[in-house]
Amino acid sequence: MLALFAAPGVAQDRLPPAPYAYQQLRDPAQEAKAKELMETLRCLVCQGQSIADSDAPLAGDMRHEVRTKIAAGEDPDAIRKWLVARYGNWVSYDPPLDAATMLLWFGPLLFFILGGWFAFGRFRRGGVEEEAEG
Repeated sequence: MLALFAAPGVAQDRLPPAPYAYQQLRDPAQEAKAKELMETLRCLVCQGQSIADSDAPLAGDMRHEVRTKIAAGEDPDAIRKWLVARYGNWVSYDPPLDAATMLLWFGPLLFFILGGWFAFGRFRRGGVEEEAEG
């Protein structure tokens, strides 16, 4: 019974990698297109690496998909759209500006403005307190 529950946890590690996960395309122009696209796609396991740099099995599967579709003559933009539709905007290092990613795009600016406002208020109060004490 224990082996039955433990089997799914180790099943994926025994699968061989996809053919194009670690093998480049024969056509250098197609491989350059694939490499350029893979460098702009985020590994969903590592999250800090592109699928071109990651050794995660999922990244290998994604590299295989990209190379297979490039070899079949598909446009890199169409492949990107397919991957975004499959995995969500998180897979792209350059997510589109929409309602779901608004905080991602404008969050740093908002925090910068709020930090400046708090700092300005703190310095202003410090100057008023010094004048009142003196």
